[in-house]
This record gives sequence, structure tokens and C-alpha cells, in this order.
Amino acid sequence: MTSREVASRPSGLPQHVPGLVLLSNYQRSWIRPDLAAGLILAAILVPQGMAYAELAGLPPVTGLYTTVACLVGYAIMGPSRILVLGPDSAVSPLILAASLPLLGASGDPATAIALAGMLALLVGAIEIGLGAAKLGFVADLLSKEVQVGYMNGLGITIIVSQLPKLCGFSTDEERLFAQIGAFVSNLDETNGITLALGVTTLLVLLVLPHVSKKLPAILVAIVGATVVSAAFGLADHGVSTVGALPQGLPAPVLPWTQLSDVFPLLIAAVGIVMVSLTDTIATSASFSARRGEEVSPDKEMIGVGTANIAAGLFQGFPVSSSASRTAVAEESKAKSQVTGLVGAGTVVLLLAFLNSLLADLPQTVLAAVIMAAAYSLIDVRALRRYWSIRRSALLLSVVASVGVIALGVIQGIVVAISLSILMFFRRNWWPHGEVLGKTPSGAWHAVDDREEAQQVPGVVIFRWEAPLFFANVGLFRQQVRSLARGTGVGSIVLQCEAMTDIDVTAADMLEQLSAELEKQGVRLEIVELRARLREKMRRYPFFQTLDRDHLHSSIDAAVAAIAAHDPGPDPKEQGGAST
Repeated sequence: MTSREVASRPSGLPQHVPGLVLLSNYQRSWIRPDLAAGLILAAILVPQGMAYAELAGLPPVTGLYTTVACLVGYAIMGPSRILVLGPDSAVSPLILAASLPLLGASGDPATAIALAGMLALLVGAIEIGLGAAKLGFVADLLSKEVQVGYMNGLGITIIVSQLPKLCGFSTDEERLFAQIGAFVSNLDETNGITLALGVTTLLVLLVLPHVSKKLPAILVAIVGATVVSAAFGLADHGVSTVGALPQGLPAPVLPWTQLSDVFPLLIAAVGIVMVSLTDTIATSASFSARRGEEVSPDKEMIGVGTANIAAGLFQGFPVSSSASRTAVAEESKAKSQVTGLVGAGTVVLLLAFLNSLLADLPQTVLAAVIMAAAYSLIDVRALRRYWSIRRSALLLSVVASVGVIALGVIQGIVVAISLSILMFFRRNWWPHGEVLGKTPSGAWHAVDDREEAQQVPGVVIFRWEAPLFFANVGLFRQQVRSLARGTGVGSIVLQCEAMTDIDVTAADMLEQLSAELEKQGVRLEIVELRARLREKMRRYPFFQTLDRDHLHSSIDAAVAAIAAHDPGPDPKEQGGAST
């Protein structure tokens, strides 16, 4: 931020509203690139908004309402100058999965819109609450391998769900394997023209980006398909089209169905927050860094939450960021969130005066747009990398995918979050502990990793690579007892460099273990305990009674003290450091 921007920053409440800060610092030279980028962006926002609304089980026009509301909401409270929000292919299936059980057999569109609006308000409230409480780290709860697995499963699920629409018919099944069975059973209902148009559109969307970066594939596909449909009257040949959109924008209204719907929607809202925030914050940080800017994850949560609230009030549904749309804005030389406002204004003009412009757009084309987006979610390259570097990561990723495919998208996100939490506890409950030895260079290394690392006679140097707390004290005690039973062991040196915490349970265990080892004639020495942790541990009874000569600054100091206390074979002390 320049000195000019700092000097002109609003004071008081306005300084906490990024949109007002931007307005006070807006430069004339930004107007032309922001206008051009906004118009280019609108060409992508319209078809994607309509397609992702269909994916969420909602009327296509609600995708445009959502697009307008969220772009305006984020422009007011969003901290990033370039991030573009909108309907998202990873979020829409969660909206559909949350709404279907509550809709029942009626499938009333008005009720579906209200449920989606309630869901958007819940998502927005959660995100604003997390941001206000400075809990931005929650976005990191899904590990990368679990996130990849979830997205892979989601991509496969979406593609299968759109196959009937691509062929010109529909099925009522919700689960993936049932959908496959229904699709195969109804293949005789396929409309040849619909299928040909859908497949052609899909090929354009997948191939054109590799041929030309300048031509927006989705715009080419939408315009081309609409022109062909209108010119040849494909609607008269059984090709289902979007039809004219309702004119104008809806008035803001608080969406509501009934109280019993709130809890199921709240569960889905948590899942949407977990899926969207991880990607949103990563996308925002990545693009901001490329522009030499820095964005707070907490402020980003508030911005995205505001966008969701705005969408919910205008017959919209939950939104997320889009790396592809943000990249379009960046490549179009966008300078600020005015780009998003121009895009939103263009969509408003379409709804107000050109609502019949896309009336001949075939539904199969929207299915192709959704399938192309779903294909981009699938990351096979990451799976190959996990296979080569860490196969347990591959297993976690595959299990997350299977959870989505076999159980459904809502249950799948529960599986994904559970896997991440279990993996965290697994690595802390059963952490890695290793015995160290000294190499000829004087450094200390794990004896299992370096053949030349030699143990000091009568001394076991044990490194514990995790916080020592209630959940892993049993394993720690078991390993230390096992080491103490070794032949000729007179001292165990606990190397604490990697130990970031010792809780009350662990401190009590150390006191008991030290007394137990003392009775066996084995001394427990503690080395390289972090200064912050040492200061904290002073309040624990064990560390108050522990003799000073049992605490050492380094392994070499401990070995020297042991040799002086109990002269025996020369431990060949040399200066060195553990690694």
C-alpha cells in the first residue's frame, strides 16, 4: 500500500469496510481496464451461473440473481481487489443434497429457492462468525490429500448425474450407482440431436482452451449452440431449451420454510464452509501474492460471508470463489472489485432488457458446462504423486473419494473431515520416536537411518517427535520402559527439541516414570527443552523437584555429565548437534 493510499484511508467505521477504502483510493487510470475486464467476465458469469443453478436443483435464473448479489456483497466487504465469487461446481451438489430430503415428493421450486436462501444465510453467518473470531485457521482443517479425494469423488458424481441431461432425458435417482443403472435403462429415450449438440459443446469446452488461450471456450460454446438452436428450430425437434428468463431482479426477502429445516441445513452449511473456504483463502492468497498484496484470511471469511448473506436475501444460494473466473479477471487487467460490479451490472441489464436472449439455449449445453467444470475438479496427477511419495496419502485420498461416491456428497464431506481429524490424532497419538547415535562428524542422527551413527555405551538417547500429552503418554512410557530394559543401560537421555508441549498428564507421567527408572538404577536426563516450554513447566511439581543436573542444554552436555557422574567407557565426546 502506497503512502498516498495510507494518507487517504477513511477513519472510524469506514476503514473497516474494504469497499469504502477502495472507493477513497480509486484511481482514474483504473476505470478503462476495470470496465473492459467486467464485460469480459460477464460473458462467463451468465452461462456458469445458470449451469450451476441447475446443478443445485434450482431454476437457472437464480444463478444470475446469486451472481449479482454476491459480487456486490463482496465488493463492499471483500478484502481482495481481484477475487471473483459466484456459483460454484463444488458447492452446488451440496445444495442439492441438502434440499432434496426437505423438499419431499413435491419438488416445489419456490420451496427449493427458499431452502437454498436459508442455506446461504447460514453459510454466511458461520463465515462471518469465524472471521470475526479470527478463526481463519479452520480453513486448513481439510488436509490436501483428503481435499483432493473429496473433489475427485465429487467430480465423478457430478459427471454421472449430468449424463441423462446430456442425452435429452431425466431420471429421479439420487445415489451414484442407482443413477448409472437408471441411465443405462433409459438410453432408448436418448434424443440424437440433443446428444450430438451436448457432446460437441463438451469437446469445445475441453479442447479449445488447449488450442487458444484468447478465445473463451464457454462463450464460444454458448453463443454457437444458441445460434444453431435458434436457426434450426431445435426446440421443435425435441431439444429442451432454457426458455425466456423472468424479467428484472427480485426484491430482497428473508427466506424461510419451517423451523425443522434449520438443523439439517446447518449441517450442510458447515460442510459448504469447509469445502469452500479452503479453496477461497488459497485462491485469494495466491492471486494477491502475485500482485504484491497481502490478504487476511479472517477478513476474507467476512467478505465471503457477506457475499453469501447478500445472495440469500435475493433468491440466491451459497457461493464460493473461482480460480478460473479470477484468472480471467487478472488476464483482462482488472484493477479492483469495480470489475465485479461491472460484471454484476451487465447481468442486471441482461435480466432487465434482454431476458429472452438465451431462450433458445439448449439444456444439454448447460449439462456440458457442468461436466467440463466437474472434470476440472478431478486431479489424477496428484494421485500419481501420492503413490510415488507417500502411499498412505493415496489411501486417504481414495477413501475420501469412495465416501462421496458411495454415501453421497453431504455424507462424503463428513467422511473427509473425519479422515482429516483422525489423521491429525493418529500422528499425535502414535508419533515417531527414535534412538540417536553419534556420527564421525560429531552430529547426532537416528541409528536406523545412518549406519555410521554409534550409540554411547550405557546411554540411550531418545528423541520424541511430537507434543507429549494425555493421548500419547502411554505409548511414550511403553517405549522408554522398553529401552530401559536394554543390557547395560544406565541412563536415558530424552531429547526434547521436537517436543512443542507437555501437558499436566504428561508431566505427572514423567514424574512417575523418573521414580520408576531410578529404582531400576536408570537416570532420566532431559536435554534441549525449549526455553518457552521450560518456563511453562516450572509450575509443574515434577520440574520443581527435578534436580538441576538432570536438565542439559545439549546431548553432548548430558553425555559429559553422565560420564562425570558414573565414569565408565569413554563416550568419545565431541562437539556436535542433533538432526
